[in-house]
Amino acid sequence: PGTERKGIVKEGVNAEDSELDKIAKIVKTKRFAIKPMSVEEAAMQMDLLGHNFFVFANDNTNKVNVLYKRKDGNFGLIEPEF
Repeated sequence: PGTERKGIVKEGVNAEDSELDKIAKIVKTKRFAIKPMSVEEAAMQMDLLGHNFFVFANDNTNKVNVLYKRKDGNFGLIEPEF
């Protein structure tokens, strides 16, 4: 009662207009080659691009990782498991 739910909806999904105002939409999809590199190189690439996250293949583990900039100025590393 009185609480809002937020979600993600791909373009083309039908929903009531009043609900669409509260839902974030995926408006762009990007595909790119993932280059093997060290975590340090990924941090440099991320800074050069001016992004707050960077997806790369960790050359130490041969797995896809996501490096991100934390609010405290440090970095975080996401190592997904499939």
